[in-house]
Amino acid sequence: MDSPALNRALYWVGARCLAADFPPTSHALSDPDGLLAIGGDLGPARLLEAYGRGIFPWYSDGQPVLWWAPATRAVLAPADVHVSRSLAKRLRNGGFTLTFDTAFEAVIAACAGPRADATGTWITAAMRAAYTTLYHGGYAHSIECRRDGELVGGLYGVALGRVFCGESMFAHARDASKVAFVQLCRWLADWGYGLVDCQLPTPHLASLGATEMPRAAFEERLRELAAVAPAVTAWRHAA
Repeated sequence: MDSPALNRALYWVGARCLAADFPPTSHALSDPDGLLAIGGDLGPARLLEAYGRGIFPWYSDGQPVLWWAPATRAVLAPADVHVSRSLAKRLRNGGFTLTFDTAFEAVIAACAGPRADATGTWITAAMRAAYTTLYHGGYAHSIECRRDGELVGGLYGVALGRVFCGESMFAHARDASKVAFVQLCRWLADWGYGLVDCQLPTPHLASLGATEMPRAAFEERLRELAAVAPAVTAWRHAA
C-alpha cells in the first residue's frame, strides 16, 4: 500500500480495544476499496470485534495494521457450494483424507509460504501468532487435506456464531484447496451455518460458487448469523 493511500485513511485505531476504535464501515475508502482504519494491534478481543462488524486486517511487513471493509463481499451459503464434475471425481478418487483442527499451525504456515503468482506474503509473523491465539481460544479453525499422510492442502479462518470467515488457503497438490473448501462447506451445512465470508472475490472462489454481496447486506446477514450459537456438534475433533 502506498503512502498517499495510507494518508487518506486518517482514522487511526487507538491503543485500547473498544467498539469505538473502528469507525462505521461506510467511512471506508473507495480507492483503495475498503480501507477503513490503520493501527492498533491483533489482540483476540480486537480481532473478534472486527470480524463481528465485517472488518478484517490485511497488510504487509513494514506497514501498520490495515483494517478493511470492502464495498462488496465475496460470500457463499455452505449448502450452495458448486462442485464441478472434475472436482467431484477428485473428491471421490483423489486419495485425500480431510480433517479439521488437527494441524492449525502447519496450515497457516503453508498459507504464508511462497506462491508462484505472488511475491512476499501478507500473513506476517504477527498475523500467524494472532490467529494461532484465536485457534487456542476456540475461534479460529483449520481444514487439513492429506494424501498418504502428507499435508497437501488446507485453509483456515474464524468462526463467529454460524458464520465462517475464511482467511487463506493453500494447495501443494492439484485441487487440494478446493477439496478442503468443499468439505468445509459440507460440514458447515450439516452444522447449520448460513454463510461463508470469502472476503475478496477471485476466479478460484467463483468456480466454487461464491457470489458478491453489497457491504450493507453482508453486514446485516453477518449480524443475524453471528448472534446464533453454533450447533453443539460443530468443531468437535472426533467428527
